[in-house]
Amino acid sequence: MRSLGRGTIAATAILAVALAAYFAYDFGMLRFNNPSLSRYPIQGIDVSHHQGDIDWKMVAAQPKVRFAIMKATEGGDHKDSRFADNWQRAGDAGLVRGAYHFFTFCRPGKDQAQNVLATVPKQPGILPIAVDLEFVGNCSKVPTLEEMATEVNAFFTELKGTFPEKPIFYVTPEFFDRYLKGNESRFPDHYLWLRSVFKEPTQEDCGGWSIWQFADNGNVDGIQGAVDLNALCPAETGLTHLFPAVAVK
Repeated sequence: MRSLGRGTIAATAILAVALAAYFAYDFGMLRFNNPSLSRYPIQGIDVSHHQGDIDWKMVAAQPKVRFAIMKATEGGDHKDSRFADNWQRAGDAGLVRGAYHFFTFCRPGKDQAQNVLATVPKQPGILPIAVDLEFVGNCSKVPTLEEMATEVNAFFTELKGTFPEKPIFYVTPEFFDRYLKGNESRFPDHYLWLRSVFKEPTQEDCGGWSIWQFADNGNVDGIQGAVDLNALCPAETGLTHLFPAVAVK
């Protein structure tokens, strides 16, 4: 029997460590980022029907949850089954609320905006509309830059009569690099909500980004199972300065 070489043993060891880290993260035993409340005093969550029935009063009682952004819609006709309940109960619990739309590459932006308008209440003191722009879970079409910019602009043109505030773009690194990097002027002016579970994004007085999604395996009292965790840019000590339409909390 031929013995394994040192290189093979080392590669096997590295692979084993990588797999262990992946499964530890996937099961919530490991978090690559855990920003403290002292450095990031404004933290919150984003949820959808995947979190099931949420005890919003228990959630709101925790200092680490100052805001909640909840899925409202997807594409041109899908409505999240928990949105109406989450929206009402989170508001009753006193949390700052926001709604997000999952933008599909296979439906016109105008149609998707009409889905949002039919679902999300226009109320004072809420976060701007957020749009989830990513490849994961999307249709197989990969639009060109021109196609993407056209449909995203059409989406917000349709929304602006009811939701005139500067929107929030939730983006993965892959989407940012493909469409937004160096092309920001092709899209509506926006706040940037970055997903980065492996490292802390660089920032200068919130000029580059506003919200950081630092984990998707968080634990929050009042929610069974994992939940996405987010933090406001550390230069901000309150929501109202960054998002002027939000009621003071």
